[in-house]
Amino acid sequence: MHKAVKSLSLLFIVAIAMAFLEAAVVVHLRALYYPDRPLMIFPLRLLPEDALQVELARELGTLIIILCVAWLAEKNFTRVFAAFLFIFGLWDIFYYVWLKLVLGWPVSWLEWDVLFLIPWPWLSPWIAPVAVALLFVAWSAWALIAGTHVRLTPFSGTLFLAGAALVLATFLLPGFPLLAQGVEGFRDYRPGAFSWGVFSLGMLAMTAGLIKSVRDSRSTAPRWF
Repeated sequence: MHKAVKSLSLLFIVAIAMAFLEAAVVVHLRALYYPDRPLMIFPLRLLPEDALQVELARELGTLIIILCVAWLAEKNFTRVFAAFLFIFGLWDIFYYVWLKLVLGWPVSWLEWDVLFLIPWPWLSPWIAPVAVALLFVAWSAWALIAGTHVRLTPFSGTLFLAGAALVLATFLLPGFPLLAQGVEGFRDYRPGAFSWGVFSLGMLAMTAGLIKSVRDSRSTAPRWF
């Protein structure tokens, strides 16, 4: 238990530090591209293509770092997966904490944000990914500290993945109609309605899958990974 708590504490520090680095980049980007309104990113102002390519590479690099840290911290696949979700969730939560402390943004609970850029911009109110992140952190913290071996069965794993697909769809859907216009389609983009119903269904499925994995870990249910 002591070793698990120590490992969790180090992952916690890594996640918070990475969140600050992410927030610092965004603060600088807003100063460059939104000097007149750093607290309002909509309507969108597009990065030049060379800067956009660098930003895409930076996002991919961040995910690789999180995966490598998780791989170094844990041994079997399920615990590596849990460590990845733990870092990723805390990174996402504290990214907004740092932005609030440094920049004063977000200014409202339902304010929209550009979450990610791969394969095209993910768009949603910032509170939606934070809700997902809180679920990830809660489950992964239990998984990393639990004395029993964590199990993801075919049923619980499929339920989680189905929910994750629904949530991801709600993030990708706002930008999908703009793809036919290319990059220019996102110029001056303003948010519309968010699919809270689909998002809630996805969250419910993910939560059910992860709760089922907790119960399966205390039984002899067949293991998926």
